[in-house]
Amino acid sequence: MNTNTDRLYSLLPAVYRLRDAERGEPLRALLAVLADQVDALQENLAQLYDDQFIETSADWVVPYIGDLIGYRALHGVVPQISSPRAEVANTIAYRRRKGTASMLEQLARDVTGWDARVVEFFQLLATTQYMNHIRPRAIVTPDLRKWEPLERLGSAFETTAHTLDVRNPSTALGTSKRGKYNIPNIGIFLFRLRAYALTNSPAFQLDAHRYLFSPLGNNAALLNRPETEKEITHLATPRNVPLPISRRVLNVSLADFYGRDKSFVLRVNDADVDASQIVVCDLSDANGGWAHEPPSEKIAVDPVLGRIAFNTGDVAPSSVVVSYHYGFSADMGGGEYNRIASFDETLPIAQTVRDGDSIQNALDALTESGAVEIGDSARYAETLALNVSANTNLELRAANHPRPQLALGGDLLVKGDASAQVTLNGLLISGGAIHVSGDFGTLRLRHCTLVPGQTLDTNGNPFSPDKPSLIVDAPNATIELEHCIVGALRVVASARVVITNSIVDATEETRVAFAAMDGERAGAPITLKNSTIIGKIHSREIEFASNSIFLARLAENDSWDAPVISTRKQAGCVRFSYVPFFSQTPRRYRCQPTKPSDEARVRPQFNSLRYSDASYCQLSQRTAFEIRAGADDDAEMGAFHDLYHPQRESNLRTRLDEYLRFGLEAGIFYST
Repeated sequence: MNTNTDRLYSLLPAVYRLRDAERGEPLRALLAVLADQVDALQENLAQLYDDQFIETSADWVVPYIGDLIGYRALHGVVPQISSPRAEVANTIAYRRRKGTASMLEQLARDVTGWDARVVEFFQLLATTQYMNHIRPRAIVTPDLRKWEPLERLGSAFETTAHTLDVRNPSTALGTSKRGKYNIPNIGIFLFRLRAYALTNSPAFQLDAHRYLFSPLGNNAALLNRPETEKEITHLATPRNVPLPISRRVLNVSLADFYGRDKSFVLRVNDADVDASQIVVCDLSDANGGWAHEPPSEKIAVDPVLGRIAFNTGDVAPSSVVVSYHYGFSADMGGGEYNRIASFDETLPIAQTVRDGDSIQNALDALTESGAVEIGDSARYAETLALNVSANTNLELRAANHPRPQLALGGDLLVKGDASAQVTLNGLLISGGAIHVSGDFGTLRLRHCTLVPGQTLDTNGNPFSPDKPSLIVDAPNATIELEHCIVGALRVVASARVVITNSIVDATEETRVAFAAMDGERAGAPITLKNSTIIGKIHSREIEFASNSIFLARLAENDSWDAPVISTRKQAGCVRFSYVPFFSQTPRRYRCQPTKPSDEARVRPQFNSLRYSDASYCQLSQRTAFEIRAGADDDAEMGAFHDLYHPQRESNLRTRLDEYLRFGLEAGIFYST
């Protein structure tokens, strides 16, 4: 059926078309309405045909197709697998390959969204050799001349033989009583950390010949860029998962990791450095400097510490730019991930900044509402001041994917009218705090990092741990933080603060994370959701707190009465959160601990609380189940709530019950 209005109109006799033209073409208008309806019907029929195939069907059809083949639905809250299209499409293939290691590996990746490696532990059992069937891989004594088996020892990729372990591998996570090496045991190793890219970022210069990959000037391990396969045809290798690059591995396989579109590359004096000029060294601290100096006309790289060294006898480079991958748990604090949904679509891009242009000049050029967009991951060393006029909405943001650094020489000053709005998006801010003053309106921070402690040393420790990241003395201001990492906050009591999916880090549990300007009196009313707070809190009112962690404690001879204090306890609510038991808070609902004797047991444990580490603020598997699955939707409390770790693990265990061969026992192990 032809739905084109002109074609339909041409089928009419000429006499009707002539008369229709004389009367202003009402008949053509009627045919246009009919054609629209026919187009809609034809499109619907085409979609009905597409809905018969899992590859082209609408999302709502996927469960129905799955039901036809006996597919059991999983938790749909995990963003990466909210539509189980891939798993439904692969169900038949899964069943044909049931119990094989490669199938289990692909299954684990599909239902968790994490990279995975499956290990058949019977392959690593040390056994008595039968001379007619020698197993070279099962030799008990490792060969110390072979570096790689020793390098991989204890990891998901080890090949060294072990004696029999009769413990069950499926024992609850976080315990030390989990077995591995036995005939029926299967290990599923999951890699929770992701490798995030940072492209064309200026290396941090220590002196004329020493640099660091991290733009903040701290040690940072380099991760390999995982080579992801659409369909698993072999078990994962170290190249297929995000792992820290060791010195030995890089030295042996430099060409596999170095270069554009690989794990890292150096650009010196505006030209890419060839791999033949790179030498791998241990650049640890020694005798007041770094341990080794590279040969003449060579550049030394230490992937473990993220350090770069040039020979002191060579001419010092004028510029060093790096592209590399670092590890982190989630899309938070800015980075080369998709942030387009966080942009204010109502604001036009009024100014674009890149290649070291002045951000302040671009901001000063704005005379009305608009966005200033930074288009690269360069370092911008300037001290900004934003004075926003009435009814003006200004957004200073990184373009989608770049992560520029604002290296402030002093505090970033924000002031303006009560109706003014300022949004900072996707920025890494170091060297100073954001200071909001005057009769200012609303400040929003989205996907930003205000480095806790302001400045880090080479070991990732803060130089100024007591200096706050955000200072607000504007009496009527509203502060909103979304997917941010910030240091301590000092907010006047008459303002208001809303924090969502973020980390507030005072660098120590006994330091003050939130209070008024003097760090003692009650700060502004605060609302928290899915966030982690490290340090003490004194708020005029905790209006609402949900699925959050308050990691705070009193120091010896502390002047505070409690680690978390809300002056108004009759208003507000704290729900599904960890709060130290003797805190002074509003009514608590389903919070932990429930009694003083449980405080030590349920206290959250983290893999790291140092900002520069890849596992920063990631809950340890030793943490009590009440915290790891204590949110209102059975996810974990804290800043990484939206990763839904418990649901992913539950999805995998559900599938293992279906696809694991009878008699086998599977254990889930988190490698990162």
